[in-house]
Amino acid sequence: MRDLRELDRWRITDKAALAHYGGWEGDDRCGAFVIPSPLDQGKIVVQASNDAGWDHVSVSRHKRVPNWHEMSFIHRLFFKNDEVAMQLHVPSPDHINVHPNCLHLWRSHNEKIPLPPSIFV
Repeated sequence: MRDLRELDRWRITDKAALAHYGGWEGDDRCGAFVIPSPLDQGKIVVQASNDAGWDHVSVSRHKRVPNWHEMSFIHRLFFKNDEVAMQLHVPSPDHINVHPNCLHLWRSHNEKIPLPPSIFV
């Protein structure tokens, strides 16, 4: 994951808002951010964390799920150019839905994500 201080212009620092998004401003590896969508300038809320061997970025819109272009944009902001991140579709019993319009990006610190042949991507 990038040094998230590079994204400070979008970092949530308001104490009342932070109470909703984890309670503290974060650091170079975690935090909460409000970033304008490159498509419609609407708010994309992003929460980033780095814990238990994973980089995790949750991405949400108020009235709809983020689309592919927005997820790709967030991926480019939060991850380095050579880092692969993934969205996971876990088995139904393991699915937890806290926010209906939220998608997630994950990157393991310990395992390289296997990729299909480039002609398939």
